[in-house]
Amino acid sequence: MEQGLRENNVAVALERAVLVAALLPNDGLDPHDPLGELRSLADTAGAVVVDELMQKRIKPDPATFIGKGKVRELAEMVKFHNAEVVLFENDLSPSQIAKVEKEVACKVLDRSELILDIFAGRARTAEARLQVELAQLQYTYPRLRAMWTHLDTITGGAPTGIGTRGPGEQQLEIDRRIVQRKKTQLQREIADVQQRKSREVAARNLDHFTVGLVGYTNAGKSTLFNTVTEGGAYADDKLFATLSTRTRVWKLGDGDAVMLSDTVGFVRNLPHHLVASFKATLEEAVHADLLLVVLDAADPNARRMLETVYEVLDDIGAEDNERLLVLNKADKLQDNAELLLLTREHPDAIAISAKTGVGIDKLVERVRTAARGRTQTLDFTVPHADGKTLSFLENRAVILERDYGPDHVTLKVRIGERQLAMLKANGTQADWPGKHDANGNGWGNPSDSRP
Repeated sequence: MEQGLRENNVAVALERAVLVAALLPNDGLDPHDPLGELRSLADTAGAVVVDELMQKRIKPDPATFIGKGKVRELAEMVKFHNAEVVLFENDLSPSQIAKVEKEVACKVLDRSELILDIFAGRARTAEARLQVELAQLQYTYPRLRAMWTHLDTITGGAPTGIGTRGPGEQQLEIDRRIVQRKKTQLQREIADVQQRKSREVAARNLDHFTVGLVGYTNAGKSTLFNTVTEGGAYADDKLFATLSTRTRVWKLGDGDAVMLSDTVGFVRNLPHHLVASFKATLEEAVHADLLLVVLDAADPNARRMLETVYEVLDDIGAEDNERLLVLNKADKLQDNAELLLLTREHPDAIAISAKTGVGIDKLVERVRTAARGRTQTLDFTVPHADGKTLSFLENRAVILERDYGPDHVTLKVRIGERQLAMLKANGTQADWPGKHDANGNGWGNPSDSRP
């Protein structure tokens, strides 16, 4: 980035870190381990946690968020451990960060900036890098004043020559123009990506039943993706191992297949500008026919994580998508008591282990049922010239019998309600009983159907 801007992609790898959290009413933190998630974020970023500081407060201190006394205590911790960075669980204002940095004499990052740094370090595709850069600039822009201590005018003062008279221009204003210009450029590039991605998703949804993997970060989505497809998605026991969407065919057997997408993991209080910037990445979740909500059933905070996932899904416009809760990592539970409790709370949930394969067969059957809808056996009469319909029935339904005539073929087919609707939408030349019934739904004799 052009000279004068503070670098936002802050490298915290191998830096000694002190963690800080102000515990506020209704902050959503785990009461048993309030710094647990921040500790995981710090580990993912590569920091080495050397000490922790917590404080219960009714409301944040306007100047330093944690108050003068705690700032002095924090400064002593930093000095004692020779720490290089302080990581706050809370989101601080620019002025609060500046004041704490001055007192502790080391770098201070709040929760949002730490998450942004992790995203920047894990962005692999051009699309993800664009999204992260825009999110960083959106975070930076309102904080420019606090990032600068040299706000003297570049030119001005006593006139000493041509071009030096007048009030001049502050470095702050120059940087604001640079950031705004860069933001506009990135937004234009990302808009192009989003339009292309929307077209791809719309086309895929027209031809296929689509399934999206969503869930809290590190819930095992990528491991599940690799287990059921030939995906090769990057999987690691770290937060935000996946930042870009990967889509592959998931073969369910009996001629059925769906398109499965792995998406970026959610986290509590995900910075809103990150959600906005990753709109194209989350497009798969918004438009999926079925969402598999993957939950780490072995995590003590599983219920809080599930609440976060549902909140984010509602925020991105996926509140009406069909959902299936998948209780992953069931093999890590010490006993079945917690799993039984979760299944009692969510009777339709499926317990699996993506790592060992336990329960995957039940998951496949549930997804197949969702993809087919209500199934029925129908007799199709298809002209030989309608190769598109013949290919669709061969690949998306179960052919029970074939009878070839001189200009058409008669097929006895077991087909799902969704596939039949897609067949009609694609403009088939085939005919079958019930195609032109009064309701226009193309469904045959209900007595032959089965769930």
